[in-house]
Amino acid sequence: MLFSLFSNLVDIFSFFNVFKYLTVRTGLSMFTSMIVVFIVGNPLINYFSAKQIHNPIRDDGPSEHIIKKIGTPTMGGLMILLGVFSGVLLWGDLSNPYNWFLIYIAGSFGLLGAYDDYKKIKKNNSYGISSKLKIFIQIILALIGIIIIYLFSDSSEIKNLYFPFFKNLVINLGWFFVPFYLFVIVGSSNAVNLTDGLDGLATVPVILVAACFAFISYVTGNIVFSDYLQIPYIEGVGEVSIFCGSIIGACLGFLWFNAPPAKIFMGDTGSLSLGGSLGAIGIITKHEIVLAITGGLFVLEAISVIAQVISFKLTGKRIFKMAPIHHHFEKKGWPESTVVIRFWIISIILAMIGLATLKLR
Repeated sequence: MLFSLFSNLVDIFSFFNVFKYLTVRTGLSMFTSMIVVFIVGNPLINYFSAKQIHNPIRDDGPSEHIIKKIGTPTMGGLMILLGVFSGVLLWGDLSNPYNWFLIYIAGSFGLLGAYDDYKKIKKNNSYGISSKLKIFIQIILALIGIIIIYLFSDSSEIKNLYFPFFKNLVINLGWFFVPFYLFVIVGSSNAVNLTDGLDGLATVPVILVAACFAFISYVTGNIVFSDYLQIPYIEGVGEVSIFCGSIIGACLGFLWFNAPPAKIFMGDTGSLSLGGSLGAIGIITKHEIVLAITGGLFVLEAISVIAQVISFKLTGKRIFKMAPIHHHFEKKGWPESTVVIRFWIISIILAMIGLATLKLR
């Protein structure tokens, strides 16, 4: 909105030309979303506390959780989404289809997460929607998004899969790009959801991945930088950096309230929408594999759950004391803060490796 307004005023006031720069608007979107979260944070926390909007704590989880986390409000993802949408709508180019695709994915997955949180609160248990139904709805929502981006995107790269570390290794997926994109979006959404189990654990890795893809989307949408880095040039994809900036700002603002001891949890409202958005950003920029590297912590958390389930069904034995893997280390006696900070360190390392792939080809 402000971007369109200032663009129309350039001929009258040349100063407004500065708002055409992606770097400036990315910074403004980050700052805007963060301020919005700061403003709505305490009122929402007080409202949710008064209405007793909080998730029941798992009985089989670490004993400290039952003592320390019971009664903590949830659905904090609502404040994250308010921040993200504020940043994008104010500073993004609303004629760009990529922005609307990301808004749709974040909004629809956020609504699904909110309904899941509502079911948990109403039933007074930690189950909510059945996992099969949740995945089915995610697939439908992601499929609608893929159809949208296929119809309205002018990119000829949509069916190509690029591999990091290789200059010319490209696979044309054909129509297989549809199930592959479904896997990326739905898988990313659930992976972030599984990671969101400790105070601040998922928030910082999301910030790191969003920061990496703010840079990746910027250089991918710049014909000079993309040619220099030998990565595909995709016209208009630079606008995705605005969305990434909004995620960073909103999550920084949320971390203010979510830092240990958390005053509020993001819930499925936040984790499903953020995870789905990161998956969507990965496919838009054609860096799906780099997403798996930078978001390697999310992948690890998801694999730990899958391995635990398969092992128990086949052998009746568990690989971990508890899955996802962050609870395994808690069961081994690691303090929650130790688990969180060490997992953050792992995320920082993986983010640096992911960025290094842009040049190491």
